[in-house]
Amino acid sequence: MKTYLKTIALLVFTLLSVNCETKLDTEPRQAISTEEALSTSENITRLLIGIYAEAAKGESYGGRIHTISELLANHTDLKWNGTFAEPQEFNIKTISTTNSFVQNFWLNSYDISNQTNIVLDKLDLFEDENIKNRNEGEAKFLRALVYFDLVRFFAKPYENGDNAQEPGVPIITDPVYKLDDVTRPSKKTIGEVYEFVINDLTDAANLLPNYNGIFATKNAALALLARVYLQQGDYERALTSANEVINTNIHSLTNEYFMAFNQNNNSSEDIFAWQYTDQDRGNNHMNDFWAGEAFGGRSGNPDIAITDDFLTIFDEPLNDRRAAFFNTTLTGGKGTFKWELSRNIPFIRIAEMYLITAESNFRLGTAVGATPLWDINEIRKRSNATTLTTVTLEDILAERNRELSFEGHKIHDIKRLKLRVGDLQYNSERLILPIPQREIDVNPNL
Repeated sequence: MKTYLKTIALLVFTLLSVNCETKLDTEPRQAISTEEALSTSENITRLLIGIYAEAAKGESYGGRIHTISELLANHTDLKWNGTFAEPQEFNIKTISTTNSFVQNFWLNSYDISNQTNIVLDKLDLFEDENIKNRNEGEAKFLRALVYFDLVRFFAKPYENGDNAQEPGVPIITDPVYKLDDVTRPSKKTIGEVYEFVINDLTDAANLLPNYNGIFATKNAALALLARVYLQQGDYERALTSANEVINTNIHSLTNEYFMAFNQNNNSSEDIFAWQYTDQDRGNNHMNDFWAGEAFGGRSGNPDIAITDDFLTIFDEPLNDRRAAFFNTTLTGGKGTFKWELSRNIPFIRIAEMYLITAESNFRLGTAVGATPLWDINEIRKRSNATTLTTVTLEDILAERNRELSFEGHKIHDIKRLKLRVGDLQYNSERLILPIPQREIDVNPNL
């Protein structure tokens, strides 16, 4: 498997200034070695910041992962207007092993994994224990994140541990500094990958601070853990993790639904969001595919349009502001306002935690933290929908669909709930991404 060290380039200086009395005393240096670049704690921290930028690229969390999920899950809710062949393959559920979107997602994920492994390998450089813990926690958060999504996309759905011994994806924990370090790993089992993810996130939650600027926090690790446990159907642990996030009172629903999106800075609702500045907004592929041409989107106007079939999920279309959160002026169909501007991409919102606690409490017959009815009504009130007097599991799942639509959850919810995509069963091979052919060619162990 070919593994790149792209972010190391951030640490390479094009020219090093040297104090000297004459030009003859100058030793010309156009670059520094990898060993030298990774020899200080300050540079390791810079590398870690670069990993966030790597993960936020369009190939991964900058939009394509979300788009893959939503198009794989699509039956009649979305319409593909674009000209790229790769997204159309997701939409028709016939995905080639040479699909460049899949290949770049795979490669970018293992780039991120390798760079986090380098950070973890260099923790001894840190003398300050708090800074060391923060760097370790952030690296483990990012590493867990990519393996969670790799196993969800490239392996069969997790089914309460019954298929835990089936093939998952390779796990690499040794850093690659040079070509000789490259290995050809075999796949770990689905169960092993989930265990690895949970261990990394548990460590991250214990290491990370409550406040960490735009970077991963304790709540981000706990919230992602809640998402992992929900995917497994482990409702007790999902409830515990999500409720712990809510009880910190650090995050709150925005006053209006639209305020949770298209922001330059994190909103009160963001537990974790991918950051974009004016210089790197070209990496925001959510805007490319989901916004209209006038708002920075592609010529499909928009490439991905929302159909009237989707709008039937709203039980109060005249009151619920989410039912009107669509651009109806585009020539290619309705576009969601969630990704209208090329700004930060919310990734884990507090609204998701309310939905996880509501579903978990309902399934368990408990009311830890709050009742399912209270959690659902908090979500509905914010969107001006009428509050309910009773709630069913169907109500909770419908509210989840209304609230989190087009945020990359759809195919994973279909798989965990054992639903169908048209005529396809939730566990159909056509809903699983194929390992790229180039990877199979160079690694016979795959």
